[in-house]
Amino acid sequence: MTTATAPKGGGTEAREARPPRLAVWKFSSCDGCQLTLLDCEDELLALTERVEVAHFLEASSAGSEGPYDVSLVEGSITTLEEAERIRDIRERSKLLVAIGACATAGGIQSLRNFADVGTYARWVYAHPEYLETLPTATRIADHVTVDLELRGCPIDKGQLLELIGALLGGRRPWLPGVSVCQECKRRGTACLMVAQGVPCLGPVTHAGCGAICPAWGRGCYGCFGPAESANVASLARWWRDYLNVDAATVERALRSFNAAAPAFAVPDVDGSGRSRGTEAGRGR
Repeated sequence: MTTATAPKGGGTEAREARPPRLAVWKFSSCDGCQLTLLDCEDELLALTERVEVAHFLEASSAGSEGPYDVSLVEGSITTLEEAERIRDIRERSKLLVAIGACATAGGIQSLRNFADVGTYARWVYAHPEYLETLPTATRIADHVTVDLELRGCPIDKGQLLELIGALLGGRRPWLPGVSVCQECKRRGTACLMVAQGVPCLGPVTHAGCGAICPAWGRGCYGCFGPAESANVASLARWWRDYLNVDAATVERALRSFNAAAPAFAVPDVDGSGRSRGTEAGRGR
């Protein structure tokens, strides 16, 4: 990632190497993933010795126009201004990494995708005519090419440091592609669905949290988004057949932090012949 710049005027001086330039961007989000980076504390001090933090408004009002070697992007796209801004950031970034559930799967605000946002606006705002917003909240990958994704609400500190360290070292980061079930097995947690009859999204959820909730007797609620090749329909049928979970409960479980993730579209478990959740992209 380290690049070099030539002195102005074409002189014969040796070109000076410069550190990689890192930018951190916020869109529609709660700032929790940016705070994860700030919470790195000692590691962050070491990081600033290796990289130039060129833009990070959560930490400093100073910034530069780019180009950037790596851009970390938090938040979903909910306005036309954001849609234009993410395209501009993409053009100025060599690598663009979406971080957190909002950026990778729409976030909790993507629940608007299944209702009329105009109705919500009239309920909440005294003058909704002043509000400029899109009818849906969509993930970053729906608008620009994303090079890597970090899942979670918020992201995991260890995965974030692994990502940055790998990019500095010029290698691909090691990020688990397995489900939460494997994390349960590593820490010796018995399967809640089998042993206690507790509904759990662990079989279809991306690893990274360390299976915290199942370790405390609470079924996984999918904050790290869908695992690779997640078979959500099979899990929903298992919930129905063995745990007596109805279709409405399945729908509520899948429509949370990662409601706009295509893999978390609500499967047809009630015999209607239609998967609910495909309407999430309407109005783009």
